[in-house]
Amino acid sequence: MQNRELGTTGLKVSAVCQGTWSVATRDTFWDHQDRADSIASIHASLDAGVNFFDTAPAYGNGESEEILGEALAGRRDGVVVASKAPPADMEPDRLRASCERSLRALRTDTIDLYQIHWPSKTLPLEPTWRALEALRAEGKIRHIGVSNFGAGFLRRQLALGRAESNQLPYSLLWRGAEFDIQPLCVEHRMGILCYSPIAQGLLAGTFASAAEVPDKRARTRLFSSARTMTRHGEPGCEAEAFAAVAAIRDLARDAGIPMGRLSLAWLLRQPAVTSVVAGARNAAQAADNAAAADLDLDDALVAELSRITAPVKRLMGRNVDPWEHVSRMEPEGEGNRESAPVGTGADEGGARRRNA
Repeated sequence: MQNRELGTTGLKVSAVCQGTWSVATRDTFWDHQDRADSIASIHASLDAGVNFFDTAPAYGNGESEEILGEALAGRRDGVVVASKAPPADMEPDRLRASCERSLRALRTDTIDLYQIHWPSKTLPLEPTWRALEALRAEGKIRHIGVSNFGAGFLRRQLALGRAESNQLPYSLLWRGAEFDIQPLCVEHRMGILCYSPIAQGLLAGTFASAAEVPDKRARTRLFSSARTMTRHGEPGCEAEAFAAVAAIRDLARDAGIPMGRLSLAWLLRQPAVTSVVAGARNAAQAADNAAAADLDLDDALVAELSRITAPVKRLMGRNVDPWEHVSRMEPEGEGNRESAPVGTGADEGGARRRNA
């Protein structure tokens, strides 16, 4: 397993991080998840060299943290555990209480990376940040990270102190971070942790067409707002997305590499990316994800994957929020214009946007 430094912490984390949303048996997004399979997935990741696990109180109303704590019993040494402060707990007193609940659920004395799950548009960031620094000084957390911070919120955070990572939706089908956020992360040596790296199965070849995707997995801006569970009001880009999926499938077949592994390995070649946060519901999925870290893609293959998905990147634009037309990842008035460019000729490095 390839290991990389997390920001400037000196911590070496595995290039594949197991995301544990899907291990929660009570989360309605995941159908019929078995607790024994969840525990087995975490043990399989450990056996494959994964030492980095990401969770949050939001996953199964705390059950994900509980399952991870149970699975790591007797194996906690050398493991880097990341959790998050929920959006409702950004006020200092609530933040402390939330952190302490997570510590109990995880059966640990310290959380290695504690992240702000979503930026708040109603509360100032500084009191939250100072509360995080106090928790770090007390040893309850080791390092601070953020999640879902667009460039505007990221600049505000950088004025207050150091975050070691920014966890973002990033995949071959979701490349909006490359416009504005990734350059800031490179400049400040902030690691990008990529969630939804296989786009909830699309990049593993699970679905051959948009029609095959169940509605609860078709909520993102990739899909038409005609889908019943969407809330973005945009037309989506289903034709372009599934043309890219088909081309990636062909490329993976020709290269003799499973499509999901190829998609993860492409991400691990991108600037500032530290780890891909890949979910696993059983031991086989965990082992398959871990194998992606051992792939050494040649430059031509990386470039071809980027070329294939450039039309989707152009259409989705700078808005990194997968679900909302107006990004929750940017402060009001900053980066909250319509994301899809108009006209033609906008290349992969600079999509144009129309005015709101």
